[in-house]
Amino acid sequence: MAAPMIPAAKTASPRRLLMQRFAESPLAVLGLGTLLLLLGFAALAPWVAPQNPYDIGALEIFDSQLPPGSVSEFTGTTYWLGTDGQARDVLSAMLYGVRTSLIVAVTSVLGALLIGTTIGMVAAYIGGWVDAVLMRIVDLQLSFPAILVALVLLSVLGQGVDKVILALVIVQWAYFARTARSTAMVERNREYVLAARCLNLGSRRIIFRHMLPNCLPPLIVIATIDLAHAIAAEATLSFLGIGVPVTEPSLGMLIANGFEFMMSGQYWISFFPGMALALLILAINLVGDHLRDILNPRNAQ
Repeated sequence: MAAPMIPAAKTASPRRLLMQRFAESPLAVLGLGTLLLLLGFAALAPWVAPQNPYDIGALEIFDSQLPPGSVSEFTGTTYWLGTDGQARDVLSAMLYGVRTSLIVAVTSVLGALLIGTTIGMVAAYIGGWVDAVLMRIVDLQLSFPAILVALVLLSVLGQGVDKVILALVIVQWAYFARTARSTAMVERNREYVLAARCLNLGSRRIIFRHMLPNCLPPLIVIATIDLAHAIAAEATLSFLGIGVPVTEPSLGMLIANGFEFMMSGQYWISFFPGMALALLILAINLVGDHLRDILNPRNAQ
């Protein structure tokens, strides 16, 4: 009598395995939930914010600098987190500020990722003098403090969301180039790359269709962590008054608006935007740190 057939165990897909390992860390799950919550509020800011803080006609100047929980005598609106010196609802301004900060940070990181990855992988694949020249440019870029380079660029370019994004791309691309080059140096000697060369495939196809997928894990980790750095850098530039304009303020601009009132006891104008900024950066770092542990080949089981 033939032995019964035993069905082969199903192997979990890489995506499912990644999700399972990510869920093992309660802090990382909490950070991801917090980040998704902030992203949702930022995306829906025009609909969930109690007030449009940048519609001058909707502001009541006599409601300026009201403490948290105050009710307007003129409109009956409850300001749960108080108002600032321009009579803007701090809660509404925070929702719009998170939106601006995330737009600037995500766009700049994606731009830096695209440019840096391309340069790093091309340098590793071609090698020789091309690699030497490109890596010396990267070393030169990394030798200067990022915030100092951004300050110089914005002092020349001026204020504006697009200009802040451009400055952050310029100061961040070198990190991705260095990481992409180091991983591509390992991948270019793999058997699948040698086989692709034997088949006389084009360099572009080998780099971006064969090597790039295997170089993505460390780049994803760098992008996640660099997202927090970009938010902090943008907030610093806006706090110094050379970042985004007043008409499109971010969290850094909101903190700067309340700085002059800190010593007079009106802490809420800067405190709550500062807490939102710290919470946003903390959530991203929790997710990024755990992704780094998961995607590290040395920790693979």
